[in-house]
Amino acid sequence: MTVQKEHSQASMMSMGQIDSAGEPNGDVRYPPMGFGKQKPKMLLMGLEKARSSGKSSISNVVFRKMAPHDTLFLEATTAINKQVMPFMDFQIWDLPGQIDYLSGSFSVSSIFSNVGGIIWVIDAQDNYMEPIGRFTDTVVQLTDLYPEIKYSVFIHKTDSLTEDYREDTIRDVMQKISDELFDNGLENPPVNYYPTSIYDHTIFEAFSKVIQGLVPQLPTYETLLDTVAATCRFQKVYIFDVMSKVYIASDTKPSDLSTYELCSDFINAIMDISDIYGWRRNQPSEPSARDKDIAAQTAEAIVCGAKGYTVYLRELNVFLAFIGVSNEANFEKEKAMVDYNVQMFQDTLLRVLDRG
Repeated sequence: MTVQKEHSQASMMSMGQIDSAGEPNGDVRYPPMGFGKQKPKMLLMGLEKARSSGKSSISNVVFRKMAPHDTLFLEATTAINKQVMPFMDFQIWDLPGQIDYLSGSFSVSSIFSNVGGIIWVIDAQDNYMEPIGRFTDTVVQLTDLYPEIKYSVFIHKTDSLTEDYREDTIRDVMQKISDELFDNGLENPPVNYYPTSIYDHTIFEAFSKVIQGLVPQLPTYETLLDTVAATCRFQKVYIFDVMSKVYIASDTKPSDLSTYELCSDFINAIMDISDIYGWRRNQPSEPSARDKDIAAQTAEAIVCGAKGYTVYLRELNVFLAFIGVSNEANFEKEKAMVDYNVQMFQDTLLRVLDRG
């Protein structure tokens, strides 16, 4: 496997260097993805009693880069934990699972207003009848008040189940939820289901799909990505958040988890190198002409021969990166054409972001 680095100083970039307050630790040259005046939030919910459903583990692994085995030492959630996604300018709230927020003891509007989506985590290894009942009650009560909310069910901890039992469990959960919602008059509720585990890439794939449902410009992004994929003969293209490894959009061709895993591992490698050799764009002293020249460059990297593919990464801003996966034998010879088309894509994308 060979690795090529273009603009070598710039490729050791400040990409993904975020401070403790969730703000970029560098010069944000491009605007984040916005929602205009309305800034929705996403709720991470689940029923927790004797056994944890895994909500806090999910939040920490995806958004705080905690190692999965370290989540064994997490305590139960007793207060609302908020995660900020700066590039989209919205929050993810991890709600304690011991509380019924629709019981009348809480202000419903203070929690559920401006909610774009609810993720309900169900432990596939535990008795899930009561969590299913709480979830369906929540959907039924919120449908009239907030019909725009989209619901996602993470059927969690499926990694340790045998393949047959795993499929049976997933079908059983989906069927029971559908039956209960139908009995309450909801024939086609906006509910999606994802089997997940923090020990593989399924949790990142699931979060990617959920967040894409909250991006108002998603059809525009997909059209742009379809165009650049066809022009450059990429097998698959993504826009990734480099910190969480969640992809915000992709082209509309079918994807498989192995392609996502390849891109995710590539981001990990780039982030590890950046942590060691990264150059910060916000230099404390007056930058030299050479430093200004480096800062003006867009960082990119290429790896060839990764499982038979070429992976191309180009920085979009301090939060986001374009990644394309190609199986073309002559990719290196056509790189100039790829650079030009990806630059055109980047310029167009930034104009879309400017419009909010």
